[in-house]
Parts: sequence; structure tokens; C-alpha cells
Amino acid sequence: MAVELVIFVGVQGSGKTSFYREHFALSHVHVSKDNFPHNRNKARRQRELIEQALQGGQSVVVDNTNSTPDERAEIIALGQAYGARVVGYVFVTPFADSLRRNRDREGKARVPDVALYVTRKRLRPPTADEGFDVMHAVLLTPQDTFEVTPYPYDEA
Repeated sequence: MAVELVIFVGVQGSGKTSFYREHFALSHVHVSKDNFPHNRNKARRQRELIEQALQGGQSVVVDNTNSTPDERAEIIALGQAYGARVVGYVFVTPFADSLRRNRDREGKARVPDVALYVTRKRLRPPTADEGFDVMHAVLLTPQDTFEVTPYPYDEA
């Protein structure tokens, strides 16, 4: 199997980390800024971890909100530089469900509701010209299962 760089896109509470655990935990390195909360330069640390994995021939999942094309661009460029297949997963869970899931979290896993609203406002859906090799949409159902479908770049 070719090395993959998987990029998750979605608000907090939309199911990203749960999806990672269910679909990628055994095959891909997990990189999330949540895993190094005290690092002063999270972007640099994220880049280092992605590069380490790709240099070692390991597939990687970048599990952050990745809200804007600028945030995704550097990650995509890294994947391309190492010859990885760049795969995007856009989490389309209804916003009210993400709020509910976040409110059910405990401790540091729970973020203030305002963070979700800020992310939703900043969120720019990926487009075909960003450099993804393939894109998928992920919906977390009310039964806490995931439905994965092709991601529509052109929503008419």
C-alpha cells in the first residue's frame, strides 16, 4: 500500500478522532495539535511529526480542524514532497450534533462552545484545486456510526 497523508477537515466534536480510532489507528500515525497543548509552536511540531512519519514510510492522519486552505496548503505540500497520496476527509456532521458531542466531553477534551462557532465561521470547504488526490465526506449518524461518501467538489 502506498504511503498516505490523510487530512481531516471539520469542527470540534464532528467525530474526527473517533473516526481515526475506528478506521486508521492500526495503520496510520496520529498527528493532532491536541496532543501537544504546551508546545509554543504547534504548527512546527506538527510539521516535524508529519515529516518523521513520511520519511519513515509511515502513513499519517492529521487530526485537526484544518479550517482554511492556508492551513491545509502546507500539509498538502509536505505530502506531495514525500510522494504520499493526499486524502481528505470532510466531516459534515450537523453543527448541533457537534455542539452536543462537545458538551458531553470531560476535562480538557471539552472546548468552550464559542470555539466551535469560531471554527464554523472560519471553515472553508476544500476545493479540487488544493491538491488532494481524493476527497471523502464523513457523516456521523445519530447512532454514532460513520457514513463515508465521495466528497462533492461541485455542489450545484
